[in-house]
Amino acid sequence: MSVSAPSTSAWAPLRLAAFRSLWLAVLASNVGTWMQTVGAQWLLVDQPGAATLVALVQTASMLPVLLLALPAGALADTFDRRRLLIAVQCFLAATGVLLAGLTAVGRMPPALLLTLTFAIGVGQALTLPAWQAVIPELVPREQLVSASALGSISINLARAVGPAVAGVLVAQAGVAVVFGLNALSFAVFAVALLRWRPEHPGGDPMPERFTAALRAGGRYVRHSPVVRRILLRAALFVVPGSALWALLPLVASRRLALGSSGYGVLLAALGLGAVAGAVVLPRLRRLLSDSQLLLAAGLVFGGTLLVLALVPRALPVTVALVPAGMAWMTVMSSVNAAMQLFLPAWVRARGLSIYQMVFAGGQALGALAWGALGALAGLEAALVTAGVAMAVCAASVLLWPLRDTRGVNREPAVYWPEPHLTLAAHPRTGPVVVTVAYTVPPERQEAFVEAMRAVGRSRRRTGAIRWGLFRAGEREHGFVEVYQVPSWEEHLRQHTGRLTGADRAAEERARALVDGDPEVTHLLPAAPD
Repeated sequence: MSVSAPSTSAWAPLRLAAFRSLWLAVLASNVGTWMQTVGAQWLLVDQPGAATLVALVQTASMLPVLLLALPAGALADTFDRRRLLIAVQCFLAATGVLLAGLTAVGRMPPALLLTLTFAIGVGQALTLPAWQAVIPELVPREQLVSASALGSISINLARAVGPAVAGVLVAQAGVAVVFGLNALSFAVFAVALLRWRPEHPGGDPMPERFTAALRAGGRYVRHSPVVRRILLRAALFVVPGSALWALLPLVASRRLALGSSGYGVLLAALGLGAVAGAVVLPRLRRLLSDSQLLLAAGLVFGGTLLVLALVPRALPVTVALVPAGMAWMTVMSSVNAAMQLFLPAWVRARGLSIYQMVFAGGQALGALAWGALGALAGLEAALVTAGVAMAVCAASVLLWPLRDTRGVNREPAVYWPEPHLTLAAHPRTGPVVVTVAYTVPPERQEAFVEAMRAVGRSRRRTGAIRWGLFRAGEREHGFVEVYQVPSWEEHLRQHTGRLTGADRAAEERARALVDGDPEVTHLLPAAPD
């Protein structure tokens, strides 16, 4: 799938003061996060059962995103995102201070370290969808692809700088200093958010209820084939790819006999490769389709896993990690930009939270599996298995390519007429059944039924919990569309902001096959609960 957008400079969003200050703050926070990961993993390298414990650091960091991503996305779509982000950064800073203090006094057993790492992961889970959803408020739509690429550059620049700095600090000053700097990075982000004054402060004047928002987000993804395919491609890359992040500390310490500084250099090679990849990616996209890029990136990353397993020398391993960083950035940047551009604004945080859930869940569960395999069968066997699995998953793009959405209109479209009821309907009245009666000549009926499949998916994505198309037994050439939404409020949201230009185009294709105007009826419960 090629992501289409007007041509714009990759650095254009940084000319906007609000985006620039927050991007720099996020960069500082990302650097701190990578320093925290290196410090936590290095604190466990010499513990009994190190293969499992080191892998569990990544699991503890990522598992909260798997568990909390969708609730976090619902919160971000429901409440004031700026205030939510500030509160979360304060919690993270406090947790980081506690982690640094206990480590400094020598009271940091592995179980407590993993527990506090999990707590920081909870804060990150709450931060990710809110921050991703804030970006369209900071930059115009034509710069969203550039902003997404800058997000990838931030992550990978942090991956290049953070581990290298952490490696030096661990060797010279100790792990507690690394944890303290991570706490400071959260405070920096909180200060930047306090200084930001959005043009339209506050949340939705009529916010969705939390449970309803959760269900709506899950329903949208379930009935969106494009989003499901993006999530599949992300999972098929992340699960085998997580072996590198989970087992690299052991490759550094056991196979290559490197200290913490050497481990930082290996991670820096990955990060530098990713930054280089961000520079050359626009040129690669002009030469290859997104599916071809995913195939090439998967094969390159799989080859690097085999090098880690079979080559016990530091220099070739370091060199091999550079293209692996490019491959990782290529996949993550492509799928993230595709999600950002495809998701409509009303469900963007929830859709991105599910993407983060797949990404983090794949890393957390993959890291646990690869760590366990390394403990049972040996480090080399785990890496070879992961490399082969990555190659197979990359080749699967020939069967399940990313879908081409060029030309699909994702702009909001308010085109349904306002409903006029003779009954008073409370927003929470429900369920509501909507019927739409059509008259379709015989020669167009087959095409009409086919066109209504897309309409049905649109209804389900935007609020319907049930949908069906039926023949009217008492009316010649009559068809009746019937769908149910949970409440009157949910149906009004379909009228006022959930539909896109693509939804409108799908309805117009079906309506072009109909004689006369369809007749719409809204059925409310006869006896309210």
